[in-house]
Amino acid sequence: MKGDLTQGNITRALLGFTLPMLGSSMLQQCYNIADTLIVGRCIGPDALAAVGTAYTLMVFLLSVLLGLAMGSGTVFSLKFGNRDMTGLRSSVSASFILIGCITVALTAAVFIWIDPILHMLNIPESIYPLIRSYLWITFFGIPFTFLSNFFASLLRSVGDSATPLWYFAFSVILNIILDLVFIINLGMGIEGAALATVISQAAGAAGIIFHTFRYRGELIPGGNELRPSGSTYSEILSFSMLTCIQQSVMNLGILMVQGIVNRFGTVIMTAFAAAVKIDSFAYMPVQEFGNAFSTFTAQNYGAGKIHRIRLGIRSALVTVTIFSLAISLLVFLFADPLMKIFVSPEETAIIDAGTVYLRIEGAFYIGIGFLFLLYGYYRAVRMPGMSVVLTILSLGTRVALSYYLSGIPQIGVNGIWWSIPIGWMIADITGFVYYRRTLAAHNADKSL
Repeated sequence: MKGDLTQGNITRALLGFTLPMLGSSMLQQCYNIADTLIVGRCIGPDALAAVGTAYTLMVFLLSVLLGLAMGSGTVFSLKFGNRDMTGLRSSVSASFILIGCITVALTAAVFIWIDPILHMLNIPESIYPLIRSYLWITFFGIPFTFLSNFFASLLRSVGDSATPLWYFAFSVILNIILDLVFIINLGMGIEGAALATVISQAAGAAGIIFHTFRYRGELIPGGNELRPSGSTYSEILSFSMLTCIQQSVMNLGILMVQGIVNRFGTVIMTAFAAAVKIDSFAYMPVQEFGNAFSTFTAQNYGAGKIHRIRLGIRSALVTVTIFSLAISLLVFLFADPLMKIFVSPEETAIIDAGTVYLRIEGAFYIGIGFLFLLYGYYRAVRMPGMSVVLTILSLGTRVALSYYLSGIPQIGVNGIWWSIPIGWMIADITGFVYYRRTLAAHNADKSL
């Protein structure tokens, strides 16, 4: 069956499935990267700080939709692995209805409460009008983000990670072109950057929807499948809501850290905005590998191939270890020139602050690599609640230590940077101990 991950060489299957997902995620990141580069170079540091802070807020808001789509994707993979196509289509219908309603409510809420949200983030008065204008336009793209991520998640759940890549590529190229036209040629400023993002998101969503209906009709519900049963809704909710909570908690913690960072002024805010972009690219491969591993595990779990999952765990740990150590070395050595991609060389204070951040956090990417594997594994074996526990543990540690350490004058803002890898490591230890002591003994009922 096309997209079947229950057969063949495990490492080759995981890497082959991961690469297009990695390309898609990198292209998605380029939505904001394009804004950051062009805004930072053509408008100035205040606009860069505004876009960087807006990015953190948007990631949090969209994590709700991404989490719901990821949770639904796990159900789709389980059905696909079990060869239950009718159940898969019914799940698609239930998921689309539920997430669509949540998208409408979320979009309305952010427009209504935009000012209280920005005040909560301690936005400096000097950039408040910039960030508000940018977000007001960007919020119109939330429904398009839902549509593109929903259909991308559907295609990936059945083993097709390549198709979303092409439509995200189209969106990013369009986004960059429109950025240049709106900001440089038309002089629209930060509003032009936001408008370019919304238009490109809409175009990408339209493309992937058309492809799914045109070429993957077996995934589209019809007849009674358009009226899912209560048990189908319940199954989608049990996975989607817990994964949504996990993603939201993860990004809420990041948003809270952003609030602490904002207290240190625009230099640190700008350094953090640029460094986070580098950070996101650096550990994106292990993040997508974790998502690919989740799809692999879910398909094999649905097919009852427990031994293959065990072999997959070993392969995944080796792959993540090698890659994480290599990326950590590169980021540590090239932190300064990487910062200069986003910040003019004259802004030495910003570059120095961002370099310190990258060298502290970048040395420990293996921690976040293992954590992404644990998140993916627990979602796939019908234990999404454990992913939530690990996320709360990781982010709770990060936020608590950030508040405490940054308040010590001798440590200052570096305390925020150190709190991040400490949170990763504590969650990793907990996740692996739980697996070894509780799950490994239950082969008979597929609980691993």
